[in-house]
Amino acid sequence: MTIRRTTLGGHTVEFPSLVELMAKATPARSGDVLAGCAAESAAERVAAQTVLADLPLATFLEEQVVGYEEDDVTRLILDTHDAAAFAPVASLTVGEFRDRLLAWAAEGDEPAISALAPGLTPEMVAATSKLMRNADLIAVGRRARVVTGLRSTIGLPGRLASRLQPNHPTDDPLGVTASVLDGLLHGSGDAVIGINPATDSPAQTIALLELLDAVISRYGIPTQSCVLAHVTTTLRALEKGAPVDLVFQSVGGTQGANRGFGVTLDLLAEARAGALELGRGTVGRNVTYFETGQGSALSAGAHLGVGGRPVDQQTLECRAYAVARHFEPLLVNTVVGFIGPEYLYDGKQVARAGLEDHFCGKLLGLPMGVDVCYTNHAEVDADDTDALMLLLGAAGCSFVIAVPGSDDVMLHYQSLSFSDVLTTRQVLGLRPAPEFEAWLARMDLLGDDGRVRELAPDAPAARALLAAATS
Repeated sequence: MTIRRTTLGGHTVEFPSLVELMAKATPARSGDVLAGCAAESAAERVAAQTVLADLPLATFLEEQVVGYEEDDVTRLILDTHDAAAFAPVASLTVGEFRDRLLAWAAEGDEPAISALAPGLTPEMVAATSKLMRNADLIAVGRRARVVTGLRSTIGLPGRLASRLQPNHPTDDPLGVTASVLDGLLHGSGDAVIGINPATDSPAQTIALLELLDAVISRYGIPTQSCVLAHVTTTLRALEKGAPVDLVFQSVGGTQGANRGFGVTLDLLAEARAGALELGRGTVGRNVTYFETGQGSALSAGAHLGVGGRPVDQQTLECRAYAVARHFEPLLVNTVVGFIGPEYLYDGKQVARAGLEDHFCGKLLGLPMGVDVCYTNHAEVDADDTDALMLLLGAAGCSFVIAVPGSDDVMLHYQSLSFSDVLTTRQVLGLRPAPEFEAWLARMDLLGDDGRVRELAPDAPAARALLAAATS
């Protein structure tokens, strides 16, 4: 054990482990207070950040926050580390790495930033983010380029994709298709049309997959569908020949957290292989979709690291990205305010977490999106989500999630609306995925200015989509 210390205001402050140093350096959030690992004062946080800034990046290859022998996520991180990709920054401290990233971002050197991904560990990028202001996270995040594809291309510069989320409390086909129609007419759905099913029934999962596939196929919509059932349910759907575009699963940053989700790395590999065999892509072969969220490991009681010490939730969130990265996803998103105020208390903490997650995911090579959302008992409102939505658009976020009217009637939380996606694109000069944008033009859903038209329900495009959705 290495004890690290610094002097602040005439007092010596000690950090007896890497786990505690990382936790104490983390910007304030309620989840770390709940876990008992947060800094006890702003002064202690500054002291930890001072020590962390002088820590060599290579330390994270020698010391772990979660032990190698007992955790398969740690083994995955270290066993797949690319030393050649790490070499350009191997001699730097965490603080020097932060400065290097900001210099590259200012120079517009996107290749230098993006090439680092295989050589960075989650703990390295988590540590770096703890030294950054929100503007720093935005400046670097927008320069980290990650491009993926299946039937639409995600992550190109100047683009913001969206997941159309047509959830329904009873999985009613008419209710689902009404939401699909609403989203498509608002130019949403280029990342995925993704349904959270009300039940985890294989039969219902297959029925929803077939419904979405019928609409997509009939009108040649260049997007992918996903029913966000458990991966074991998706495997059963694959065995029955269902039209599975994307294999979905929530994942965590420790072996215990993934056990709580009912998954293993081997199970994820099996499902990905099954989806690849279908060959449903036209512009790429990325067939997995993962969701994460700060606090998921803590909520599962799977947040302890070396020596039984609690690991801060943001570092564990970054470790979940290593799991996702291994399976070459089309999409990854953090549901930034979904778990509740026990983990992210108010709008300030939610905004900070969203920008951290996007920055860290992109730096690790993920096509990172964010569900800009909150539960109704949190100290968050629509003004907070408006601000985060625009900050993420400026940060080069790959995609966001949208639901009818911003109110998810099945999951009972607040997200973005379809019109919010249009606002972000219009204010920041962003466009949909190129294949989807071309489809919107073919369907006469784009005006001469490139913006989505306001259509009457009896307009030809609306009638055509409605006929497909209800047939």
